[in-house]
Amino acid sequence: MAEFANYKFLITNYKMVEINNKTRSKIDLGLVRKTTEKFLKYYKLKGKEVSIAFVGDKTIKKLNKKYRGKDNVTDVLAFVGENNYLGEIVIDYAQIKRQAKRFSGGVKEELIFILVHGLLHLLGYEDETERGKKKMERLGEEFINNVIRN
Repeated sequence: MAEFANYKFLITNYKMVEINNKTRSKIDLGLVRKTTEKFLKYYKLKGKEVSIAFVGDKTIKKLNKKYRGKDNVTDVLAFVGENNYLGEIVIDYAQIKRQAKRFSGGVKEELIFILVHGLLHLLGYEDETERGKKKMERLGEEFINNVIRN
């Protein structure tokens, strides 16, 4: 599984997306890369850098408690960066798999949805209010339907 541990690559204008898989799961990192590239292009974020980390329940729960004061597992956390560094997204892949079973789509669809959700957080969108949540869902679905599925 060593080939899935860390995956770095360059994107448009020589900026970097870094993906770290800290789980034992085989994750489609190419899908993650392509989705992230398309998102950056769609939102005209030329020259921005993004880090994406896949972790397990224990790590995400610890981060969620430390940074949000919530002592539970969550699917994604986003940490906004500065200047050309858009920020870091931390995704609990085990939670993605659990959520995929509850929703009509599969793991791939849930992964894309949560990745896009995290990227929207890096742009400053929030889902702490009902209005914010609905806006993020609409923007995420719009992007997925118009860019990913086309």
